[in-house]
Amino acid sequence: MTHLILTPIRFENGIWQGHLQADTEPRVEVRYLGETLDDVQVSASEGGWDLTIPVPVAALSDGVHCFVIADAASSEKLGDFTIIAGTPAADDLRAEVELLRAELDMLKRAFRRAHSVTE
Repeated sequence: MTHLILTPIRFENGIWQGHLQADTEPRVEVRYLGETLDDVQVSASEGGWDLTIPVPVAALSDGVHCFVIADAASSEKLGDFTIIAGTPAADDLRAEVELLRAELDMLKRAFRRAHSVTE
């Protein structure tokens, strides 16, 4: 069996699309909130297979919604995508990024101090 390679194409109008490079038709499963999604479509295309994933309406709401795409035969993760929606989620994400930046600055200062002491 060949190794599957997933390339994201677009997310538009509630449909996530990707392209799978594979010699034979892959069996793909998509998981959201611990459940396998229905209506995932794999269709032949030039150079492989097109993957079409209709996103459930429930995922188009406030918060962070993660989808994991896997090879159903081997359970190997092929990729994932995340939808973040709503003002509270955007504020939380910005706060997390700011916290990471502050921690990185703190580590840089500590590293520089330790480096200057050893010289």
